[in-house]
Amino acid sequence: MTTTTAADASAAPAPRSWMARVRLRTGPQAKARRRGAALGLLAWLAGILFFLPVAWMVLTSLHSETDAATNPPSLGASLTWDGYREFFGTNGGASPWPPLINSLTASVCSTLLVLVLALPAAYALSLRPVRKWTDVLFFFLSTKMLPAVAGLLPVYLFAKNAGLLDNIWLLVILYTSMNLPIAVWMMQSFLADIPVAIIEAAQIDGAPLRTILARVVAPIAGPGIAATSLICFIFSWNEMLFARVLTGVRAQTAPVFLTSFITSQGLFLAKVCAASVVISLPVLAAGFAAQDKLVQGLSLGAVK
Repeated sequence: MTTTTAADASAAPAPRSWMARVRLRTGPQAKARRRGAALGLLAWLAGILFFLPVAWMVLTSLHSETDAATNPPSLGASLTWDGYREFFGTNGGASPWPPLINSLTASVCSTLLVLVLALPAAYALSLRPVRKWTDVLFFFLSTKMLPAVAGLLPVYLFAKNAGLLDNIWLLVILYTSMNLPIAVWMMQSFLADIPVAIIEAAQIDGAPLRTILARVVAPIAGPGIAATSLICFIFSWNEMLFARVLTGVRAQTAPVFLTSFITSQGLFLAKVCAASVVISLPVLAAGFAAQDKLVQGLSLGAVK
């Protein structure tokens, strides 16, 4: 007969505890944690990589032209607001407010028109029986496949003959037609997730189509509408090709005004960076204000 001492009893669980620690380090949960940590690190690196050019642009805008033009760039140079003063015309230059107001007018008005036109179209394609609705969506999307420069000359000739050159409302119509296909495509996928029973209940109560769209469909599809409107606003705000050709002085937009800093005398880098920061602020502000709706809208339909 063998006897077990207290020392042997205390040492007996040690192998099992050691094996448990090994399993914790090599088991599925440990692999999942390491995979999550690696993906988190990769996400941080990607975020920093995308943020660095923006941070560099902001830092360059706070340098003088001499320091901004040095190669390699001088990180420890003194900071100044001269680039922003030059942009806002405090030293006798052109004022940026008319181009900024023109860009804001064209972007906001075209986005509102896109929403007014895209919501009924998406409602018809998603919640109402339409024959060959996939062909209709493909036709909408195919209009975006035409290179913009291919339609530039016909649009210019039409605007010239109609007396619409250097007119901000021509840009509103153009931006509306350019953003409408992608808006219909996006909103159709958002509205397809709305239960048809809610629409039928509103119809039984006697609600007309206008009321259904405004009080039933729009609140439910709010995140999708916010995401669509923000994308259309960004596309309109950043568009420069048609604005460069079709506008002159009165309807000049902010991106066209930005190109005026590139002159035969050279590139004023600090001033261009300051102008880029100011022109980017409305888009950043709109994205920050609608960030919760934007995330919800872009993730609709991702998890069924």
